[in-house]
Amino acid sequence: MPLSQTDFKIHFTDILQQAAVQVALPDTTVRIELTRTKQASHGDYSCNLAMQLAKSLHKNPREIAQLLIDALPDSPYLEKVEIAGAGFINFFLKIGAKQQIPHIVLQQGSAYGRGNLGDGKKVQVEFVSANPTGPLHVGHGRGAALGASVVNILSAAGYVVASEYYVNDAGRQMDILALSTWLRYLEIFGADLEFPTNAYQGSYVRDMAQLIEEAHGDRYVHPAELLLEHIPAADSDIVIDDEEKLNRLIANTKKILGQDYAYIHNFVLTEQLGDCRNDLMEFGVEFDTWFSEQSLFDGGMVAKAVALLEEKKCLYQQDGATWFRSTDFGDEKDRVVQRANGQFTYFASDIAYHVNKFERGFDQVIDVWGADHHGYIARVKGAINALELDADKLIVALVQFAVLYRDGVKVPMSTRSGEFVTLRELRHEVGKDAARFFYVMRRSDQHLDFDLDLAKSQSNENPVYYIQYAHARICSVIAQWDGDNGLLNDADTDTLTSAIELSLLQKLIDFPDMVESAAKELMPHLIAFYLKELASEFHSYYNASRFIVPEEPVQQHARLALITAVQQVLCNGLTLLGVSAPEKM
Repeated sequence: MPLSQTDFKIHFTDILQQAAVQVALPDTTVRIELTRTKQASHGDYSCNLAMQLAKSLHKNPREIAQLLIDALPDSPYLEKVEIAGAGFINFFLKIGAKQQIPHIVLQQGSAYGRGNLGDGKKVQVEFVSANPTGPLHVGHGRGAALGASVVNILSAAGYVVASEYYVNDAGRQMDILALSTWLRYLEIFGADLEFPTNAYQGSYVRDMAQLIEEAHGDRYVHPAELLLEHIPAADSDIVIDDEEKLNRLIANTKKILGQDYAYIHNFVLTEQLGDCRNDLMEFGVEFDTWFSEQSLFDGGMVAKAVALLEEKKCLYQQDGATWFRSTDFGDEKDRVVQRANGQFTYFASDIAYHVNKFERGFDQVIDVWGADHHGYIARVKGAINALELDADKLIVALVQFAVLYRDGVKVPMSTRSGEFVTLRELRHEVGKDAARFFYVMRRSDQHLDFDLDLAKSQSNENPVYYIQYAHARICSVIAQWDGDNGLLNDADTDTLTSAIELSLLQKLIDFPDMVESAAKELMPHLIAFYLKELASEFHSYYNASRFIVPEEPVQQHARLALITAVQQVLCNGLTLLGVSAPEKM
């Protein structure tokens, strides 16, 4: 039996397609799709094609199923085919085919599981993209883990993937950070000012102020009372809300500092962006491109995008502002793209950014957004459609917030107030591997409770420990054997006939299909689930079997070949999730 055939599901799909042609398939739009069965008694793969064809062929599904079975060409991998239920066709793999899988895995090594689903298509994945206004926190960590895993999985599935971080270096939030830092700087020199409650409160702001003082002394000190111009006193009859007060403080800061404001702004941006880069690199996340929002304004791309919408008569004026008719494209209400004061909105720059993505020639654009941006999807896709671009090329993966629990108590989170756990702190507490795995072990659009105590535990209840321990256990067995690994490549695996061995073999067969499914659905948690199941089956095998049996060399080599293949697949799967595969625990 040749070793080139590693995807039996594709093979069975092909021969079923040939059978369907023989049965005179009338509906060429019917898609033939095989799925893994949940019970071994139902075979290895199942297909509902007969039920799909019942209406067009005007026959009973079980009758159609029999016709298809009768028309199946010979297959070296097929043990038998059965009809089940209302007309399901169940395929049973030959045991001999399954027994070849260890050789295939060992032969392909780290490449096992890789496929050609993407066929070289260019895909961009943009993720994290947090405002560089402070350290990354645990909420950003989930998007980082998801995005990086999606990049790895898509690459393994045959796509050419570009990863990107969109740097929000323009707009009000950066102004708030610059103001916050300058106020803390003035405090170093004795200024007695009430620090705004809605400015950035974290200790990192004081640290940046201290760095400016150490580098430039009192160069940026100005009379504090100048900051209060146009701001009513506390006992005044004129009352303004906190956000308006913050806007006036920012305006006064820019006026007071003049050209020096650019230095403060750029300094805090550089500091926070550098910290973000380093933090992500230590988390195992790197980007091909860091794209500046400010470059969209400097290059005139925002103005150009708005002008194009105007040409297509998708804008109108109201109350001095310019509005996009997003309700014409499925949004719940129209959106402002340019304020009455002439400033473009964040939405306008987002439109320009996505136009730029399309201009770069990607076949697919994937944005990883927080779940609180769900309402943003319709307006962005609406703008893409309005500009007569293909909005179907844009896929948005939503990430629910992660909530930390320590000792069963929820950990508070607030970025502005400075009460948050940073990604760096999380990594130092539980380790990179546990953090990366825990973030992706649930669907990204589902709420995630992150149990810090569980993530740190060395127990079977900790899934990442459980999986890594399986890998380390196999390494220990191979080290104990201390034989020539080359012997395993030629091992006679016909002795692998027990129920647990056949189940492990099938699990190995499933891995490439699991990678493909995770790529199609953008769901790394499928890999996490798979690895946990594979580890569980191995641990059961380990507890029930002997691997070092010199008196039975054929069985010894077969079992060692099997567990070495399991080790390779565990390593390949963990690598896709950005998690290490230790040889010792």
